[in-house]
Amino acid sequence: MLSDTLTEGLDQYEIGPKIRALRLKKGLGLVQLGEHSGLSTAMLSKIERGQNFPTLPTLLRIAMVFGVGLEHFFVQDQRPYLSITRKKDRLQMPDNPNSASPAYRFESLNFAASGRKMEAYFAEFPPDSEPADAHRHDGDELIFVIKGRLIVNIHDTDEILDAGDSMYFDSSAPHSYQCAGNKPCSAIVVVTA
Repeated sequence: MLSDTLTEGLDQYEIGPKIRALRLKKGLGLVQLGEHSGLSTAMLSKIERGQNFPTLPTLLRIAMVFGVGLEHFFVQDQRPYLSITRKKDRLQMPDNPNSASPAYRFESLNFAASGRKMEAYFAEFPPDSEPADAHRHDGDELIFVIKGRLIVNIHDTDEILDAGDSMYFDSSAPHSYQCAGNKPCSAIVVVTA
């Protein structure tokens, strides 16, 4: 069973409607398409209605009937790109997976979006943790503190951010994070490539 995020990601390609459009354009019924592709009518019907997603070999069998390549099903219209990541599907990444008390945990908010031009994270910084190791990466970074207080060390200076504060900086400079105080801190972190 596919997660909601994967289902929504596959739905964006509208593979079923594209197969139906090709079939109707060629004047074929489901039974005829089944005969040409070697696939059952029931399976083809479920694929066209979006109740099932075909495997690549199955999709290739259908594509060969219509004389199109697999790319026909994956090229999207010129509509604006849309990607949804459900909370239950977010990937969680601690700063140090081997640490008993990592300095922070990042959860990717847009891992399912292909071709993304930024990385967005929900970050949690537990109290009483050691500061994260300084790191650097290309691009820019924006931090918006949701709750608690956060220390961002950049250029060997501690900048303290309270809830509602934001900070934008060149992330090629070494920087690190640490929760300030005895209450947990959470923030949204956006990084551009």
